[in-house]
Amino acid sequence: MRRLGLSLLLIIAALFAAFPGGSWFSAAQAQQAAATDNSFVYRLGANDRLRVIVFGEPDLTGEFEVDGRGNVSMPLVGSVSVIGLTLVEAERALENKLRDGFLQNPRVNVEVLNYRPFFIIGEVNTPGRYPYVNGMLVLNAAAIGGGFTYRADRKDVKIRRETKNGTQTIKATLETVVQPGDVIEIGERFF
Repeated sequence: MRRLGLSLLLIIAALFAAFPGGSWFSAAQAQQAAATDNSFVYRLGANDRLRVIVFGEPDLTGEFEVDGRGNVSMPLVGSVSVIGLTLVEAERALENKLRDGFLQNPRVNVEVLNYRPFFIIGEVNTPGRYPYVNGMLVLNAAAIGGGFTYRADRKDVKIRRETKNGTQTIKATLETVVQPGDVIEIGERFF
């Protein structure tokens, strides 16, 4: 039911939200924006829910959540640090751990089932934590957060993002692609 509500909000945002200059937002534009952001390489973080498949070993295959310290706890090998790793790097880390005394030639596949949430604060009607959706733009995030307040400055948008080099704050627009774990801040206008 909650997914249906989020889908409805995204559809409403797509139908009624106009960008500056009069062009209308569409789901195709969101996918195109996500596809053209070549700088984005997804790195695992706390609260990501993963499916780990160890080929030929159904007892080791399952769904796991990255804990607050960035570890995944698996049968046999215990805790494996995956925070900040790409999916391919996480697969290699798990293969190495399994190879170390458990399996001769492990083959591992890691998929993200649920991305960590994003946060939106500032001049939106319902600030808070929300589930991440692939290809989401700042405009979609604001719609999910109940829309802009009457004091919102749509040109004063900042995103605080965890990167491999630490936390960075970037200036954003309504068309900026949101990443899992982002904290979006909508500024306040004074006049």
